[in-house]
Amino acid sequence: MNRFTIPRDIYFGENALDVLKTLEGTKAALVIGGSSVKKNGNLDKIQQLLSKANIETKVIDGITTEPTTQMVKKGVRILNDFQPDWVIGIGGGSVMDAAKAMWLFYEHPELTFEEATRPFSLPRLRTRAKFVGIPTTSGSASEISNLSVITDAETGVKYPLADFELTPDMAIIDPIMVQSMPKHVTAYSGMDAITHSIEAYVAKPRTIFTDSLAIEAAQVLKENLLASYHGDAKAREQVHYAQAMAGMAFANAVLGNVHSLSHKSGPIFNIPHGCANAIYLPYVIQFNRTVVEERYAAIAKRLGLNGENNKELVDSLIAWIRDLNNKMNIPNTLQEYGVSEETFTAHVDEMAANAVKDPCTSTNPRETSVEEMKKLYIAAFYGLDVNF
Repeated sequence: MNRFTIPRDIYFGENALDVLKTLEGTKAALVIGGSSVKKNGNLDKIQQLLSKANIETKVIDGITTEPTTQMVKKGVRILNDFQPDWVIGIGGGSVMDAAKAMWLFYEHPELTFEEATRPFSLPRLRTRAKFVGIPTTSGSASEISNLSVITDAETGVKYPLADFELTPDMAIIDPIMVQSMPKHVTAYSGMDAITHSIEAYVAKPRTIFTDSLAIEAAQVLKENLLASYHGDAKAREQVHYAQAMAGMAFANAVLGNVHSLSHKSGPIFNIPHGCANAIYLPYVIQFNRTVVEERYAAIAKRLGLNGENNKELVDSLIAWIRDLNNKMNIPNTLQEYGVSEETFTAHVDEMAANAVKDPCTSTNPRETSVEEMKKLYIAAFYGLDVNF
């Protein structure tokens, strides 16, 4: 038996934020990142809409880096004092992930972080509050997904919290929230969305439901991401929708080694998640093609890439990803990003061991050993072809 779970309601398009006026409740905690959502007026607009529903608001801010257990604990203390019946994440993936984790531990203060990291074993939520996701970037799809990625403040290791209970009750995908995205955020988040669509299409738990969303999202992203990067408002709106479609796919099909590699190296090398995914994606495709070449070829064919056979099509897919990185000023190796050989060598064994344990590795289409994961890191560091 398969399962497909997405938010109960997804509101999208111009003025989608207006649905906030219809929420029923008394208090809403608004979890945000830095000052951009304040400066562009969107936070004020959201608070005004909630006030029309007679909902009191409290802002939890400062999620300016990828979220840690320490940040989550601080937010939970505020939630406990405020006692909201809505938790609303307003931001990119880091903000939304932090908000979900705060919500989880607000609902279940007895839960330990170690218990929470066990995939699909969380207790029931919504006994104290419901969750709304409002994305301000176009990539993570955390407003759609059942994941929250949190870094252990003591060890520096990223852990995905994964459970359908973490699926938001409502997602509000309003293009006004992304019109002022900086170019580098547009690039990194866009490559995150492309990675989601490709990894979901080849993941072990894929279904006909996830396939249709993943491959359609990939096509929309191919047609619009570069134009969005260069500031085209209509293209940016289409990317915002496509990343949510990719999110629906990966939330149910899960992901693969690209995310495992990123989760365990991002905090160590201080690489933004979407940028890390963009670097690793071609190497993982080379690794996985021995078992799912026809799946990658199907994506390439749908995207209109050149190739007379599966091998040529997959080669074209890899070349397209690297060309896209180049055009959006994203490096294609860890070395290009600025990671030193000394730092890489000091951490690669630990990263490989941790990446194999990541939940995303279990759904990668090709089984992966610690030694193979290490070789993937080495290939991505030096820019080597994966032929093992």
